[in-house]
Amino acid sequence: METGFGKIKKLSGLLRRGEISCAELTQNYLDAAAAENPALNAYVRTTGELALKTARRVDEKLARGEELLPLEGIPMTLKDNISTKGIETTCCSKILAGYRPIYDAAVWEILQQQNAVLLGKANMDEFAMGSSCETSCYGGALNPHNLKHVAGGSSGGVAAAVSGNLAVYGLGSDTGGSIRQPASFCGIVGLKPTYGAVSRYGLIAYASSLDQIGPITTSVEDAALVYDAISRYDERDSTSRGSDAPTADSLGKEIKGMKIGIAREYFDGIRGDVKAALENAVKVFESLGAEIVRFDMPQLKYALPVYYILACAEASSNLGRYDGIRYGYKTERYRDTNEMICKTRSEGFGDEVKRRILLGTYVLSAGYYDAYYKKAQNLRGTIVRTFRDAFEHCDVMLAPTVPVTAFERNFTSLDKIETYLTDICTVPVNIAGLPAVSVPCGFDGKGLPIGMQLIGNTFREATVLNAAYQFEGATRKTAFRAAEMGVRL
Repeated sequence: METGFGKIKKLSGLLRRGEISCAELTQNYLDAAAAENPALNAYVRTTGELALKTARRVDEKLARGEELLPLEGIPMTLKDNISTKGIETTCCSKILAGYRPIYDAAVWEILQQQNAVLLGKANMDEFAMGSSCETSCYGGALNPHNLKHVAGGSSGGVAAAVSGNLAVYGLGSDTGGSIRQPASFCGIVGLKPTYGAVSRYGLIAYASSLDQIGPITTSVEDAALVYDAISRYDERDSTSRGSDAPTADSLGKEIKGMKIGIAREYFDGIRGDVKAALENAVKVFESLGAEIVRFDMPQLKYALPVYYILACAEASSNLGRYDGIRYGYKTERYRDTNEMICKTRSEGFGDEVKRRILLGTYVLSAGYYDAYYKKAQNLRGTIVRTFRDAFEHCDVMLAPTVPVTAFERNFTSLDKIETYLTDICTVPVNIAGLPAVSVPCGFDGKGLPIGMQLIGNTFREATVLNAAYQFEGATRKTAFRAAEMGVRL
C-alpha cells in the first residue's frame, strides 16, 4: 500500500524505473553525511566503499531486469552495538577501541542478503547506557530539529541520522526505551518489537533479558517493512521465536471499534505540553472510531526500580568479559594480570557504565541478593501479569513515550536522577517483553517533537502498527516535520 509517507517504497520505485541509479542515490547520502555529520555527530564511522560496492551490485541486478527485494538498494545505518564482520564495532566505548567482529549479527546477515546499503555505524550511549547519547566516547549525537538539544538515547545516532535525512532507516536496540525515546525526541517512528521477535545474535549485550533490536524510520509503513524483514527465527538465539505474521500487508485496516486503553499512571508527572498533545491524540483516535478505555495500573510504580536493578545486574555480568586480554583497549602500564584488568576497566569504561556495573554487582552480592535482585524478579512477574490483565480490556494501550521533550546539551550531567526518570514510560514494556511503537504527535513551544507510545500484547505488532498507521494518516501534516538537512526526497 502506497501512502506517500514511506521512503522505502518510493525509493525502490525510483530505482526500478531507472529515474536514479543506486550508486547515485548512495553517493547523495554519503555526500550529505560528509556535509552534515560534523555538526550532527550521528555517525561514528562511515562505510562509503562498502556502500558503493553494494550499490553497484544492485545496479547490475537492475540492468539484468531482475526484481528488487523490499529493502534492496536502500541506504541505511546500524547502531554501533550491532556486530559487523570486519567493520569496527565499539559500542561507543574506549574499551572496545579497534574491535572488529569476526562474524555478523543475524539482522545484518538478513539485510546483506537483501543488498541493504550500509552507510555507516551510528553513535550511541556507551554500551547503550544512557538517555541522551552523551555517554558516548565520541561525544553525543545532536537533534536535527535543534542542535542545542540532544538526539536522545541510547540509539541517538540512528535517530539523528534518520531524522536528519542522512539514512532512510536504521536499526537500534531497546533495553529500556532506547529506540522509542530518541525517536520521540527526533520526531520520527521507533518500533521496539516483542522480546524474541528479532534475533539478538550479534547484538553486544547490555541486559540480555531486556534487549531487543528494532527499526527507526520516518514512517510507520517503513517501520513495518523493516520489521517484516528482520523478524525471523534464529536458532543461534535461545530466546528467538520470530514473528507470527507480516505486518506491512495489514496496514490500512479500519480501527473502528478498536479498544484503546489508557492507564492513568502513565499520565502522572508528565509535562503539561506533552499531556496536552497526548489528549489531542486520544481525540484523533476517537474520531477514527476507536473506543477509549481508562483504568488503573498501580503496579507501574515498581517498573523503574525493577528495571534498574535487573538491567544493572545483567550488565555487571555481561560486561565482565571486557578485560583487555583478548581484544579492545588495554592499559599501558601494569605490574601483573590483576592490575592490568583493573586499570583497563577503570580507564576503558566511562563513568555511567562503571556506575551501573557497581550497582549491579551490589544487588547481586550475597548480602543483598534477596533484598534487591530476587525481589525485583518477583515484581517483574507482577508487572507482566498486570499487562496481561489490561489486554483483556483493550487491544492496544496509549501512553507518552517520554514525559518531556529533548534535553538541552549537557543536561544529563547536571541532573542524573531527572534523566533516569525519563525512562519511566518506556521501561514497563521491556520488563513485560511487549511490542511498542513511538510515533510523532505534536511539538512543544520550541518546536521540538513530542512522541506518543502505542503498546500491544505479545506478538501483536500488526495491531500496534496499524493503529499507529491510522493515527499517522490523520495527523501527518500537523505532527510530523522534516528536518531541514540531508537528502530531501
